[in-house]
Amino acid sequence: MKYYERIIDTYLSEWASRDNHKPVLLRGARQVGKSTAVRHLGNAFEHYVEINFEKQPEYKLLFKDNLDVARILPQMAAMCGKPIKAGATLLFLDEIQECPEAIMSLRFFKEDMPELHVIAAGSLLEFALDELPTFGVGRIHSMFMYPMTFDEFLKANGEHQLIDVRNQATLSCPLSEPLHDKLVSLLRVYMLVGGMPEAVAKWVETHDFLQCQEVQDDIIVSYEDDFPKYRKRVDPTLLRQTLRSAAVQATKKFVCSQVGSGYKTEEVKKALGMLTLAGILTPVTHTSANGLPFGGEADDSYRKYLLLDSGLMLRLLNMAMGDITQITSQILTMGAAELVNKGAVAEMIVGLEYLRYQTPNIRHDLFYWVRQAKNSQAEVDYVVGHRQRILPIEVKAGTQGGMKSLWMFMQEKKITDAVRCSLENFGKLEYCDKESGIIRNVAICPIYAISKMQDFWK
Repeated sequence: MKYYERIIDTYLSEWASRDNHKPVLLRGARQVGKSTAVRHLGNAFEHYVEINFEKQPEYKLLFKDNLDVARILPQMAAMCGKPIKAGATLLFLDEIQECPEAIMSLRFFKEDMPELHVIAAGSLLEFALDELPTFGVGRIHSMFMYPMTFDEFLKANGEHQLIDVRNQATLSCPLSEPLHDKLVSLLRVYMLVGGMPEAVAKWVETHDFLQCQEVQDDIIVSYEDDFPKYRKRVDPTLLRQTLRSAAVQATKKFVCSQVGSGYKTEEVKKALGMLTLAGILTPVTHTSANGLPFGGEADDSYRKYLLLDSGLMLRLLNMAMGDITQITSQILTMGAAELVNKGAVAEMIVGLEYLRYQTPNIRHDLFYWVRQAKNSQAEVDYVVGHRQRILPIEVKAGTQGGMKSLWMFMQEKKITDAVRCSLENFGKLEYCDKESGIIRNVAICPIYAISKMQDFWK
């Protein structure tokens, strides 16, 4: 099967080249490509050893008596018939959540055999980590992996030159209209196909949306098949209903009562916590945004939730609401302004794209701002920190008149720079505040260029 380049590859290669490296925990939702990325890295080593604790439960016995790495590794090598040599072997411990003792042993790989390259991953790893009192803080390095970004999608479709040309565009020197239109067209496809590697591979192979939807349905079923494993105190039926409700309520303040079936708010919140821990949902939390860090003024009672993937969200909508062929046809044919303003998909993609172009070495949070005054509807879709400054991001297609909330936020917080993400070409707006005389600048960043957003303020 062809391998598609991923952002995580650069970070894994850099880790592998270090003289001093810790074991890596590769974390992320099921089927985002963790195992495939590690196998790809394995090609750079003389020897590659993969142990899957779900498929090969016999390896769990090696960790039962004690966690002495000097004892475990020779026995592991004998069982798999491959050498495990420091500096020459990449050892991959997959589905490690099935063996908590193996998770605990990772710290001793660092202490007792620091030259050996070890990577661990697992589908429900976060639940295992959450239940362990400690698993080697300071001796293990985490990396977080997500579905494919739009840039990764473009590369999978062989559009390397298009990326290069796009990256040369600036706010004052936008793309030619044919190139802009081509990127918008590809973004529409990405909205439907999403970034799950199997769905992207199916699109590259067939260019058939229906076959991609079959893949997406299978992924959702596999997620729901995992629900009984999400600790016995969370009802799998509630998890399914919460997931579908999250798709319906995406990019809106989540209302627990809309999940239905008479579930209590605390029960729904617990389900949301489980789905977040599994990497299926990403919370966007309200903050007053008076300064950094945003978490100090976060209000957990005002939260939106993003699904991890736009393609999966649309399939979940289909399951929750019935036939959504009208929505999918609108994504492919609707005018740019209507597409951005009338659907949650564009806003969701902006948040997820921004998150996924950050370093994968830590888990990043997303925040938004809403004026909590009575009868006020002012809301800014995202607020992020950039070079110690607050940067508001609004997902819109209109001009100045359509950004009342953004102008209000900038004036209230005394901010001079902001971003409008839309399906417009690159550009910029200037607005002079009549009262203060302050010039406020809004960079227009096409949704197909979120990976370039950081370049606007180098």
